[in-house]
Amino acid sequence: MRFELSQNWKNVLKNEFTKSYFTDLVSFVENTYNTQTCYPPKSDLFKAYQLTNLKDVKVVILGQDPYHGVGQANGLAFSVYPGIPFPPSLKNIFLELKNDINKEIPFTGDLSHWARQGVFLLNSCLSVEASKAGSHSNKGWELFTDATIQAISEENEAVVFLLWGGYAKKKNKLINSDKHLILTSGHPSPLSANRGYWFGNKHFSKTNSYLKKHNKSPVHW
Repeated sequence: MRFELSQNWKNVLKNEFTKSYFTDLVSFVENTYNTQTCYPPKSDLFKAYQLTNLKDVKVVILGQDPYHGVGQANGLAFSVYPGIPFPPSLKNIFLELKNDINKEIPFTGDLSHWARQGVFLLNSCLSVEASKAGSHSNKGWELFTDATIQAISEENEAVVFLLWGGYAKKKNKLINSDKHLILTSGHPSPLSANRGYWFGNKHFSKTNSYLKKHNKSPVHW
């Protein structure tokens, strides 16, 4: 498994690469990708780290699992490849964007343009077996991505952390709330959104207001 991360990611996470859990994780991922259909493609496992340099992170959006449908997951939380129909959660994200800042629904669900602006789209697990949600949980990914969240909290200033849903909210203990903004809401999945826990959170406008207040360029959502 190739770790195509920028040097500053490697510097802050270097201790993780030498821990026994990570060695076991690599073996598990290599074996599973060789014997099962898994997503995203192995070349995109670390795409979030490739598109968003540590020093450039100004917003973090946390997901749980990659999408497990055919051809969906592209290595960025909530994002899909161009031409793939929007999964329900992504559709609700775009609907809230329209409600919040009057942004028209885009033609593509590929969120790479967010990542290139400093929006770190991190799933807690970076891989999943086809059609089996949660199949790669508790294999070591969570330890690695928790270390990533802590590194962002420690190394950067005035980052907006968007924690959507109960699982993501548990990550707030990894973040220094004295120097960062933590925004929480229900998950954009239909189950949560249709119960009134997602729509109207205005996280996108709140994020940009905070960034501008701290002399950072707003995100062009």
